Amino acid sequence: MRKIIVGAQLSLDGVMQAPGGTAEDPTNGFKFGGWSMDHFDEESGEEIMRLFSGDFALLLGRKTYEIFAAYWPYYDESAEDGSIATLFNRATKYVVSRSGDVDTSWNNSVLLGDIDDVKRVRQEEGSNLVVQGSTVLVHSLFASDLVDALSTYTIPVVLGGGKKLFADGSAPRVFTLTGSRVSSTGNLISHYERGGEVKTGGGIVVESPSEREIARQARMRREG
Repeated sequence: MRKIIVGAQLSLDGVMQAPGGTAEDPTNGFKFGGWSMDHFDEESGEEIMRLFSGDFALLLGRKTYEIFAAYWPYYDESAEDGSIATLFNRATKYVVSRSGDVDTSWNNSVLLGDIDDVKRVRQEEGSNLVVQGSTVLVHSLFASDLVDALSTYTIPVVLGGGKKLFADGSAPRVFTLTGSRVSSTGNLISHYERGGEVKTGGGIVVESPSEREIARQARMRREG
């Protein structure tokens, strides 16, 4: 079985929309495209490349696939970070689109129709599936409990709104921290592996709660 690995650049308030460029994703009036670039440094680059250090395939939502397909095939691979262009152009690209209205002419591209197709591909033998961007797809992956590993690159900015990594409806799941690093510009880089079930309980148990505590709990139930 393959692993699904989600990699995401995040603001402190959890926004992952358009970190790389002003024209990347201005939907819903988002005005901060390219917000991560001023904080990009050598350590961040090294940690991002960890995602692509072995055999991998890309798993992308339709919008992110179109962003990548309009950029990486035309990138000057003699430039400083041309290696990522080489890796992306050679890799198999799985693009998830319910409508199927997507141009998959970028070499080694495979169209998937829905999350059931993703489940099927995950069960196959092959390279791990690395997700970049693709907010809607990421929400579906977390809701279906399909994420095996997570790498976050948290940048010290607050954006106040935008597409976020997590939405209500994610399947409850513990993730175990396997490595972390703080970069020279203050980015907090964290790598997680899928863990077990979320455990509840513990804390202080009061056998005879006060009248005030009884009233507090009753109010909480009324207010929902």
